[in-house]
Amino acid sequence: MFSFAAPWVFLILPLPLLVYFFAPPHRENVSSIRIPFFRHVAKAVGAEPSSGSVIPARARLQTFIVIIVWILLVFAMARPERLGEPIVTEKSARDVVLALDISGSMDQRDFKTADGAPKQRLEAVKDVLRSFIAERDGDRMALIIFGTRAFVQAPFTEDLQSLNGFLDQTAVGMAGPNTALGDAIGLGIRTFESSQVEQRLMIVLSDGADTSSRMTPVNASAIAADKGVVIYTIGVGDPNASGEDRVDLEALRDIADRTGGEYFFADDETALTDVYQSIDEQNPRVVETQSYRPRESLAHYPLAAALILILLSSAGFHIHQRRRLA
Repeated sequence: MFSFAAPWVFLILPLPLLVYFFAPPHRENVSSIRIPFFRHVAKAVGAEPSSGSVIPARARLQTFIVIIVWILLVFAMARPERLGEPIVTEKSARDVVLALDISGSMDQRDFKTADGAPKQRLEAVKDVLRSFIAERDGDRMALIIFGTRAFVQAPFTEDLQSLNGFLDQTAVGMAGPNTALGDAIGLGIRTFESSQVEQRLMIVLSDGADTSSRMTPVNASAIAADKGVVIYTIGVGDPNASGEDRVDLEALRDIADRTGGEYFFADDETALTDVYQSIDEQNPRVVETQSYRPRESLAHYPLAAALILILLSSAGFHIHQRRRLA
């Protein structure tokens, strides 16, 4: 598609005509030879002298070339350009933080697969998370792991394949044997500080009670609510266990309620898959669509044509003058 970036420039196209008809003529005094007997000479040759200015005649070809050059220059100033096909880009309008408990209790093999075989808790969670991440194509996601301390395993990225790679490298106990649930939420809030979108979702999975946080889960969830972070919590541990191995379902439920999220509990791989599917359905992908058309400037073509025309006409004029003088 062809267009002009500055079409208003065509308003000056008739400017030379206005100058020609309304501007005062240019006058120039030139030296001449005075002949005392000029009238006798004029009478001898049969000429009738008269007073006034001399207007050099301009050839029609010169006038035509000047008009064409002016039109080409106006076209160049109007900045002609070729528009390419529209290019549509999608930008995520929601950032998601996955917070994953990898404390020592996640090593227990009390999860059941679809066929009833026992499976390690963390491996079951990782398998379900891979499918969940794959369904969020287009979202920006980050991964936080926590045990005794909380760490950012993967910062915000749209490269979900690399995010799965970081998830594969996660192992039980690599962040310590205890559970720092409050610190994990606090770290997630700090991770969102680099986010430029308004919709912020955190999904926290834990199988134990908070035992090593410097910030309590209650305070962390209050700050998250103030920052506009919605937290979905998932409990996967044993609520009947004792000590650190007992999953604190009340704390997880309270965190979700304070931030406007939802609480879930899963005791096998099938239930955990259903939980992440439910979260996915409640929080579908949200994208901002932007489109633009690449523009290729064509102004150099009329400029080049005008330059070539000026050079050719100048060369032709000089050749004509030399032939006349020869």
